[in-house]
Amino acid sequence: MKKYHQQVAGTTYAFDGLVDVLAKASPRRSGDELAGCAAESDAERAAALWVLADLPLGRFLDEPVVPYESDDVTRLILDRHDERAFAPVAHLTVGGFRDWLLATAALPDAAARLTAVSRGLTPEMVAAVSKTMRHQDLVAVARATRVTSAFRTTIGTPGTLATRLQPNHPTDDSRGIAAAVLDGLLLGCGDAVVGINPATDSPQAAADLLELLDGVRQRYDIPAQSCVLTHVTTTLDLIHRGAPVDLVFQSIAGTQGANESFGVTLPLLFEAEEAARSLGRGTVGDNVMYLETGQGSALSAGAHIGAGGRPVDQQTLEARAYGLARELNPLLVNTVVGFIGPEYLYDGRQIVRAGLEDHFCGRLLGLPMGVDVCYTNHAEADHNDTDTLLLLLGAAGCAFVITVPGADDVMLGYQSLSFHDVLTARNVLGLRPAPEFERWLIRTGLADGSGRILPVDPAAGPLWELAGA
Repeated sequence: MKKYHQQVAGTTYAFDGLVDVLAKASPRRSGDELAGCAAESDAERAAALWVLADLPLGRFLDEPVVPYESDDVTRLILDRHDERAFAPVAHLTVGGFRDWLLATAALPDAAARLTAVSRGLTPEMVAAVSKTMRHQDLVAVARATRVTSAFRTTIGTPGTLATRLQPNHPTDDSRGIAAAVLDGLLLGCGDAVVGINPATDSPQAAADLLELLDGVRQRYDIPAQSCVLTHVTTTLDLIHRGAPVDLVFQSIAGTQGANESFGVTLPLLFEAEEAARSLGRGTVGDNVMYLETGQGSALSAGAHIGAGGRPVDQQTLEARAYGLARELNPLLVNTVVGFIGPEYLYDGRQIVRAGLEDHFCGRLLGLPMGVDVCYTNHAEADHNDTDTLLLLLGAAGCAFVITVPGADDVMLGYQSLSFHDVLTARNVLGLRPAPEFERWLIRTGLADGSGRILPVDPAAGPLWELAGA
């Protein structure tokens, strides 16, 4: 294993391989400190960044962060690497690649240039360059990318910010869920997906929820997709039973061991994509996968050890999850950026940074990237932090965010965004809902011709029938 050295202020710092350089170059976060791989001082972090900036991008192909022989995610990433797409940037160092990205983002044809190299980038390259970038750099480059996906609505169209309407209920009560769905629809949310985290893992309960959501969609002719976020094996069974499955959900991670802790394998994920696509339920596209990730998932599963037996930093492992995700042609991918807890992202500052990193890395790898702008109740964060991250993500071209009634998910017990928060972001930043959904909002009288949500007279709209469901 190659060792790297760098002198800063008269002290020479040594790093054991690429894994160590990446970890020590990461901005400070509690998860890396918990794993024992974080820099011990700002000087050591600066030394690691200096080393990282001078590394050729090709080094990431020659020195896998997680061994090829023992990890199927690594094999997928390297076996499907596109050398032709990589060629325009193959001569660059990590620092040179940062300069190239910032210069390219300022060009009129930035989106085409970034798309052209996307399949030539590995997650480790993208994670590495993100560590050298300021917040404004992450926003500027992500905004310059163009990634779209489609099912019944088109996600990622420039100038839009879509939403997942999350109507969770502690007992999966149909009336409570219907009330939350009504609330979200009246406030212009749900264009990415109406997605429920079920309170139990009962297949029958999941089937009942799917029938509920699909019935609402058909009754009011809503151009939207629904999803019950149950395990992929349960969804496969529901597909075989004829349930109205639009999207297949699954949490994924950046190592084979972490995915096994979720009870999934790569062949199972590809089987699920094929099964859902065979149903032909999409109208404007056939992207059928909904994948969720989050910094710290591999560490929490004890599956974060890389080359040389060293722990890999959580942000690099998160980017590797995106390398897996892009092979599944997803409609939606989102990081639940503050959901795992302060053990991994301690406070609002760390959550904001991680959210921008995740969005940047996903977009550069070619994903329709969304973010659950959230935090747990025991984190050192509040809604001022989520306001900041939401507006930064909106400026960065984020495809979608998650919204819950009143910003408080009463089933999962964490804080996310409210429906009203997204209205503010759309208004301030000049963003609109997904185009097919916006046309429905206008047609039903919920929005004006510019997509602005209107006050609703309870006697005027048929959607109010949901209140008595």
